[in-house]
Amino acid sequence: MPLYAYECGACGPFEAFRPVASAGAAFVCPACGGAARRLFTPPGLALLPAPLRRARDREEKSAFAPDVVSTKVGRPMPGVGHHGHAH
Repeated sequence: MPLYAYECGACGPFEAFRPVASAGAAFVCPACGGAARRLFTPPGLALLPAPLRRARDREEKSAFAPDVVSTKVGRPMPGVGHHGHAH
């Protein structure tokens, strides 16, 4: 059974396991009983291995607040020397 994200206007976000067939049906907040709306989230990202999840989070953050670096990190591209010249 998939895990879906919902948001209650009074209590905030929460998650609930529901059958796929009832995912779009109305749902109530388990804390206050008020109406909750379904939040659409990327599928399965919570199940990604931690290194992939961190890389995805870093990539998404870089679109809005890129890190400023003073030195190059990582391996050179194949066929390119350490000074940036092709062989």
